Amino acid sequence: MMFLRYAVYRFATMLLTLWVVSILVFIIINLPPGDYLSNQIAELRATGQADGVAKAEFLRREYALDRPLYQQYLIWVGFAPGPQGFSGLVQGNFGWSFEFDRPVAEIVGDALWLTVLVNLSAVLFVYAVALPLGILQAARSETWADYTAGFIGYLGLATPNFLLALILFYYGHKYFDLPIGGLMAPEFEGQPLSWPKVKSILLHLIVPTFVIGTSGAAAMMQRLRANMLDELDKPYVETAIAKGMSPRRMLTKYPLRVAFNPFVADIGNLLPAMVSGSVLVSVVLGLQTIGPYLLTALKSQDQFLAGFVLMFVALLTLIGTMISDMLLVLLDPRIRYGDRKR
Repeated sequence: MMFLRYAVYRFATMLLTLWVVSILVFIIINLPPGDYLSNQIAELRATGQADGVAKAEFLRREYALDRPLYQQYLIWVGFAPGPQGFSGLVQGNFGWSFEFDRPVAEIVGDALWLTVLVNLSAVLFVYAVALPLGILQAARSETWADYTAGFIGYLGLATPNFLLALILFYYGHKYFDLPIGGLMAPEFEGQPLSWPKVKSILLHLIVPTFVIGTSGAAAMMQRLRANMLDELDKPYVETAIAKGMSPRRMLTKYPLRVAFNPFVADIGNLLPAMVSGSVLVSVVLGLQTIGPYLLTALKSQDQFLAGFVLMFVALLTLIGTMISDMLLVLLDPRIRYGDRKR
């Protein structure tokens, strides 16, 4: 019952934070002077294209871009009626992309689930690599295993993702016949989900997963090693071994549980960091994710598209943070749902 109440409280907090983030996102995307349509109108007037100016001014009125900023925000979120009534993010209307001349929902439709798939596979790769190697480094500190794993980790941190992508593309295709670019074969784009399409996606995921997850795995591996070494130096470890507990059981039962807390807490930052950090990788690899769309929208001041992508990344952050907080409560009995008992 206490856990359920805590979960409801965290969900309400997440919604409140998301509302504050929406205000900040709207302010940030409106910081540069003008917008897509006003820039277009200035360009059309300079070239004497009166018909184009009339169309652009109509779109400004149609999407309430001629109103004060506070009204634009309320209409964009869906808290106030616009020219089309209540039709904002809350109602499921993500707006119109002036750069691509299509609804934002159509542009990011497939890109959203492909973005989640790529970054979820990268997160699984991070934990699958960092957990065993971090434990190995701590358990075999200052041995060849520790030095080898540490060298691999520092190499992963030092190598730029786009350079690693190009190297893996070349050698992966040359020696293992891995596909180059994209997240599926061209013949499956726009087609319904099928087993051949799933196999094509899984095959195309190998290189992006390794490239995006390498730096995260290296950083988390070093953090886990440091946390475990700190715990292994504490007196309760020597006491447990002196009472006859095997080193392996002692390692997994006590130090690992305590050192695992930051490991779980990183869930909240890992997904959004990978989404935002993989923009350049997505461009280099030609991935059909939201990264290239965000880059294009920011350059052209396509505010509805840029605003939705930034809100999507913020939502991932908040969901990840809520999941990590709830897992920490279950993992560590020292963490309480509410105030401490006096």
